[in-house]
Amino acid sequence: MKKIYIASYHQSEFGKLLDMRVPQIIQAAVDGACGEIRTDPAALDVASVGAACNFTLNEQGLLAGLLAEVPGLEAKPIEAVENACASGGQAVLSVIQKLQLGLGDTGIAVGFEKMRDGEGKMDGKLIGKVLGYFSHPDEREGKLFVFPHIFAEIMQAYMAEYGIPEEHFAQIAVEEYSNARLNPYAQMNKVQLTLDQAMKIEGINRYVVEGLPLKTYDCSQITDGYAALILATEEGLAKLGVAKQDAVEIAGWGQATDPLSRAHRDVLRPRGAMRAMQTAYAMAGLSPRDINVAEIHDCFTVMAALGTEVLCKADPGAGTRYWLDGRARPQGECAINTSGGLVAKGHPIGATGVAMIGWCAWQLTGKVPAALQVSNPRAAATFNIGGPLCASVCSVLKPA
Repeated sequence: MKKIYIASYHQSEFGKLLDMRVPQIIQAAVDGACGEIRTDPAALDVASVGAACNFTLNEQGLLAGLLAEVPGLEAKPIEAVENACASGGQAVLSVIQKLQLGLGDTGIAVGFEKMRDGEGKMDGKLIGKVLGYFSHPDEREGKLFVFPHIFAEIMQAYMAEYGIPEEHFAQIAVEEYSNARLNPYAQMNKVQLTLDQAMKIEGINRYVVEGLPLKTYDCSQITDGYAALILATEEGLAKLGVAKQDAVEIAGWGQATDPLSRAHRDVLRPRGAMRAMQTAYAMAGLSPRDINVAEIHDCFTVMAALGTEVLCKADPGAGTRYWLDGRARPQGECAINTSGGLVAKGHPIGATGVAMIGWCAWQLTGKVPAALQVSNPRAAATFNIGGPLCASVCSVLKPA
């Protein structure tokens, strides 16, 4: 296979895009990524765009056509992908596959989500409803906010299986908010969270579903945002004028999907996620021991624990302990979610998988804020999920 490199990464601040419409968002994502390396969109051979809620929240389809409206991208192989919250990761894989097929030497993967209105306000009930479309129809009845409810059940199952208290998950949220305060792109970078605040049921912090342990601070944010990666083969780097030593190699990737209904999968030992991660490790020729940077899909704090286990950085049931021992901190054994994660950086669904890879690329090239920068970044891994732990997209990155 051809080696694939990240030539450029660009993202918006996560939070509110206000009155930006979808065509403007896509244009800004492409212009931003191209601007990072002073290239023109016409230099890009292929493209993919990922978004999850664009039909339901923005009443817009055929995103590939909007991407083709960017001057220089018309009449090129472009597709739109949807894989729930793994749509961004899927867009990256789509571009990689096009490059592997020989459709070109350069390409761009764009991910975005516009979840708020022009004033930055959100319709919580509507968002809860449309996100629920990514669950099995038989598992929605009686759930007002389908995904928080489903992951509250997963959190309860994790606690019961391994004897983990709520406080351990709250501590993960505190760690991630601490990272986000240093990330200028993070939605919650002006919020300081203490363990007492994360545990106390008062103000905005409440149990999301009565009788289940998930609290507000255990949840990711409803977010607007976009992110874009320019990918290239070795020949593509030369065409773009990007020196190989300034690039990051996507050395391995994996994708797997488990059945959507919970009855047909083990949510505490997700087979598809494990397979995708192991596929990425094997393709890269690396092991979990080689990884000291990671971004994982913590849509809820229980997924930070499970994601750490999918990385094979912790045994089943030991994911929270990895965080509590400080091993996930920027100068820990493996710096996980130094961006702030979905909990505090924000979760613009279609952009999330792109942003995970992009932030890891920044870590490997020393471009994140100094207090978050890993001192000797060797290799990075990402784990992006879609649905209630159903679709999984994983990658392994290393300096070129």
